Amino acid sequence: MKNYTVDKIRNVAFLGHGGSGKTTLAEALLFTTKVISRMGKVEDGNTVSDYDKEEINRGFSISTAVVPIEWQDHKYNFLDTPGYFDFVGDVFGALRVAGGAVIMVDASSGIEVGTEKAWNFTEKRNMPKIIFLNKMDKDNVNYVKVIKELKDTFGKKIAPFCIPMGEGPEFRGFVNVVDMIGREFNGKQCVDAAIPKDMEPRIKPIRDMLIEAVAESDEELMMKYFEGEEFSIEEIHEGLRKGVISGDIVPVVVGAAEKRIGIHTLMDMIFDYFPTPKELSDGVYQGAHPETGETELRKVETSEPFSAFVFKTIVDAFVGKISLFKVYSGEAKKDMEILNANKDEKEKFGNLFLMRGKEQLEVDSVIAGDIGATAKLQHTETGDTLCDRDHPIQYNSMNLPKPALFQAIEPKSKGDEEKIVSSLHRLTEEDPSFIIERNKETKQTLLGGQGTMQIQVITSKLKNLFGVEVTLEGPKVAYRETIKSVATVQGKHKKQSGGAGQYGDVHIKFEPSNEIFIFEEKIFGGSVPRQYIPAVEKGLLESCEKGVLAGCPVVNIKATLLDGSYHAVDSSEMAFKMAAHIAFKKGMEQAKPVLLEPIAHVEIYIPDEYMGDIMGDMNRRRGRILGMEPDEVGYQKVIAEAPQSEMFEYATDLRSMTQARGWFSMRVERYEEVPMQIAVKIIEQIKADNESK
Repeated sequence: MKNYTVDKIRNVAFLGHGGSGKTTLAEALLFTTKVISRMGKVEDGNTVSDYDKEEINRGFSISTAVVPIEWQDHKYNFLDTPGYFDFVGDVFGALRVAGGAVIMVDASSGIEVGTEKAWNFTEKRNMPKIIFLNKMDKDNVNYVKVIKELKDTFGKKIAPFCIPMGEGPEFRGFVNVVDMIGREFNGKQCVDAAIPKDMEPRIKPIRDMLIEAVAESDEELMMKYFEGEEFSIEEIHEGLRKGVISGDIVPVVVGAAEKRIGIHTLMDMIFDYFPTPKELSDGVYQGAHPETGETELRKVETSEPFSAFVFKTIVDAFVGKISLFKVYSGEAKKDMEILNANKDEKEKFGNLFLMRGKEQLEVDSVIAGDIGATAKLQHTETGDTLCDRDHPIQYNSMNLPKPALFQAIEPKSKGDEEKIVSSLHRLTEEDPSFIIERNKETKQTLLGGQGTMQIQVITSKLKNLFGVEVTLEGPKVAYRETIKSVATVQGKHKKQSGGAGQYGDVHIKFEPSNEIFIFEEKIFGGSVPRQYIPAVEKGLLESCEKGVLAGCPVVNIKATLLDGSYHAVDSSEMAFKMAAHIAFKKGMEQAKPVLLEPIAHVEIYIPDEYMGDIMGDMNRRRGRILGMEPDEVGYQKVIAEAPQSEMFEYATDLRSMTQARGWFSMRVERYEEVPMQIAVKIIEQIKADNESK
């Protein structure tokens, strides 16, 4: 594939609900441009963009695939993104490098949750978009109803650019209202066709609306419009282009990807209405000098110093690590030495290639605005900036969603612990939206992701790619213990056997504290020699590791050494440590010990209509609603607190309650006392678990 100048490149993300036809559209584009001789099917597992074994087995996309095609001396880099919400990290990567988006809508289903999410993603980024009403040939399609639904949901930006000829099984083509061209399916392909006379009354009001939008885009055109002059096709395209790029107009086109209806029109419209890479951000990318932090600017031109952003990593069992990047400025060349600005490490490009699904198309260079790939970069990860060593720049990394669901992961075979961790770290290079962390208190390795499906895919990849089988279980809660009262106790350790004896005697006051642990001594007259006092403190600190209720760490206590006694021969540091242990156990038992649980601060984002359900559910989780505030249009941000133990499955439950429209973030805020009736059950369970080990 040859290099194209930046004005002939379009980078476009395919977004939409799972099953709306994104991968099928990619197949139709490849077939139409004669890259493939036969269209694959998702259900047959033979599509270009769903090539991963997991995708083939499951029948849906789990990662973004790049599909570059050439059409009429233009280059399109299509990014086929997953529709399943668990893999939103890959969607964010695609949106970072795309200049526009095609939002796929299943015309037989209308607006779905994935449609709303795609719209919100693009609106937040002020990204130009086209809505493609797919599957117009399916039963129960009502075009007018879908357009009304789009307008009611997304507002007056929605602008039909095409009107269908027939609906459902009778769908045979459409009229392009902008160019006033009919396109009809002849059984093999779409061809130009005359506009049916009976459609003219439906076309005129829509075309008049588009012409008015063109007039509003420019003062000269507005004058021309008021004077009743006709606009040329070029003026119409240019006016509509301004509206689409500004986000004021969102074209709606129709088609059926399986039959390749609407494919030519969609490609023409993408070229006509979407911005070139040079037109994004006014043709300038802003970053920072990695050492000084000062602002650095790069123009989207090949004459500028090289810089690129890595938006995706693929872990390949044979090739190793493949890094996909978009060149922001300059030109990437084979065997070029570069700098990874995030890691402050030198790298070197080996072979450069374009990815088309799993196929690698070798090239000598990748110019500004284009998307390329390379293999075996040593230090580079998703979100890193690659740049000219003499002109360093670092771009902002990706703002990925935080994990919402955690599962504890254990190897089925003993001895695989290290292999699990190293394999998971390799997979995080491919999908940085999940994390691995070790909980030192519960001794569990936790896998955090966006949802159940993502975690299932990760464990499946562990088995298939790295030969590691694992089991998943719910995370344990890191409970703690403290005291609510004051107790002064004696701890005496006295042991006499053959040879030297052991003697240590302490009187310690235990009381609640705001700090995790405080130790004081108020010894008078040398009842406990100075050299033994550190041993007393050490013995208490060791004892704090296991409380008397359930063996959980003890916090928020103050221990004051008041008195004691010693033996000139038999006393030792060890004896006083043992005495401190004895005193600690007595003191904890007498000072009203209680169990503490972690309380999470939760921020939940939901549409208004689910507010009642969310509040009722939070009450059932022993939670408290702290406040509410508007977030996005029609969305509310609910601020709450709830015990962490009640929130482990919340990601799944919230998705179910809100039809996947809601999301949340959570962090542990503090510890609070567990209600007595619940504490009794927890303590019994912890003891039973410890006995079974």
